[in-house]
Amino acid sequence: MSNYPHPIIAREGWLFVALALVVALALSIAGLWLLAVPAWLVALFILQFFRDPPRAVPTVPNAVLSPADGRVVKVEKARDPYLDRDALKISVFMNVFNVHSNRSPVDGVVVGAWYHPGGFVNAALDKASLDNERNALHLATAGGQNVTCVQIAGLIARRILCYVKAGDTLTRGQRYGFIRFGSRVDVYLDPASTPEVVVGDIVSATETILALLPAA
Repeated sequence: MSNYPHPIIAREGWLFVALALVVALALSIAGLWLLAVPAWLVALFILQFFRDPPRAVPTVPNAVLSPADGRVVKVEKARDPYLDRDALKISVFMNVFNVHSNRSPVDGVVVGAWYHPGGFVNAALDKASLDNERNALHLATAGGQNVTCVQIAGLIARRILCYVKAGDTLTRGQRYGFIRFGSRVDVYLDPASTPEVVVGDIVSATETILALLPAA
């Protein structure tokens, strides 16, 4: 499990940022401005993509926090395919301009983790939940609630990174993974949970409350 101080730029992007800056700088020194200008724009894009700012953690009891930045594309009753149960499903779509660091939605123990290879259709589409490459975590809270959090690759995203395994303990807002270049996160909750967002809402990882779990 990885837990490190927020470095502003995610460590997953350090190599990409360094290479982009070296290329842009080299082209500038060589005076090749027709190439240098686009190279600097690419470097700036990569720099903003891998930003990883610290976030304030809400202390609302039973709150389920957004595991990702993005736009809510689904709030519905659905079947949790990982725990085979009825659930409230909330999906957040991340575009290439969102922060792609993923954070735990609740305090809990990782009961199980599943990786599934798959395709790379547009992550905003419903079928991405079951067709795309994905990594799911089953989190059990101290109050006896089960939360399933699924990282899903997108049309451009080709790498899901998850740093936790069964037996690890996560605190709400703790960084546990990263998805490169556009993707989606699905959260499955107790169907009696109360959603705090609607489709179309813009949410921030950790700082936005997606739902409230039913009281124990």
